[in-house]
Amino acid sequence: MATATIDEEKLKDLLKSALIEALTEHRDLVQDIVEEAMEDIALAHAIEQGLRSKAVSRNEVFAILEGEQ
Repeated sequence: MATATIDEEKLKDLLKSALIEALTEHRDLVQDIVEEAMEDIALAHAIEQGLRSKAVSRNEVFAILEGEQ
């Protein structure tokens, strides 16, 4: 049985090339993934902030949303 050997540097260059090509051809997909990740991080921060803040009633929330502060 024959085994293939490949130079580590050549393999590294091939992987870099393949990754660059994939990112270039699917730029919109990469952008969507990054945007989703940023939204998830922002949501996690908002939840953490909400857990640290004082509780308010449902009526207070709707009053603020309706501009009746």
